[in-house]
Amino acid sequence: HVVSGLEFDLATNLVGQPLVRQQVMKGLREFLENPKPVKPLVMSFHGSTGTGKTYVSSMLVRYLFQRGFQSPYVHHFSPIVHFPHADLIEQYKESLKRWIQGNLTNCGRSAFLFDEMDKMHPGLIDVIIPFLGPSWVVYGTNYRKAIFIFISNAGGEQINNVTLALWRARKDREEITLQDLEPAISKAVFENPQSGFWKSGIINEHLIDFVVPFLPLKQHHVKQCIISELVQQGLEVRPGVVQEVADSIPYFPEEEKLFSSTGCKTVASRISFFF
Repeated sequence: HVVSGLEFDLATNLVGQPLVRQQVMKGLREFLENPKPVKPLVMSFHGSTGTGKTYVSSMLVRYLFQRGFQSPYVHHFSPIVHFPHADLIEQYKESLKRWIQGNLTNCGRSAFLFDEMDKMHPGLIDVIIPFLGPSWVVYGTNYRKAIFIFISNAGGEQINNVTLALWRARKDREEITLQDLEPAISKAVFENPQSGFWKSGIINEHLIDFVVPFLPLKQHHVKQCIISELVQQGLEVRPGVVQEVADSIPYFPEEEKLFSSTGCKTVASRISFFF
């Protein structure tokens, strides 16, 4: 069963993100168990570098589609790679619309992942919008079984600040709720003129079903990442090495050095220094 496999994998391998697990599982379970969803599933992942956004999206894709990212039903966009030139925006809009439309006509159960949503041109976001809503007939086909995942670092700084403030108020990271974070994320992402989401109908029309905040990671989380990386590379797990790699990573804030500035992002490359 896809859902329980994914749940187990998230529980075992996703380090330090209880909220993510809860939001993603809730979203998927409701969506996949519903033979006639009212609208596509739209999830928006927010958090700073190295906290697991790409990792979770690739895990989802691996469980939902037999060939993962190689599947013809999985479509992955990055503004810097796919839509780099501002002057070609009209062309991009046309081809993105055709691409989503054509692929949903082939297979309703498709997944579309958009990296760095905060850097997406608002015009491109406008193209995606009609596909996200509950409209029964968009462009003449029924598209309500699709999954859209938006990924961005936007809101990451605010999530970090809230987590830090709560830590100073003696609230454990594990006790942080979505309600603690949502106002800060909204302000940073959805009310920020610099963000692609801003002024796009995505927010006004309440098209995002699940906002998924990724919290900053503490040193003991980073150590878990280091251990699994060592195991994956077939290297010996020595506590001294784990500690050294963990210590070589920058932490913030300056005084307490509580959270990893890069999450688990640079772990793999740092390990090679010690071997």
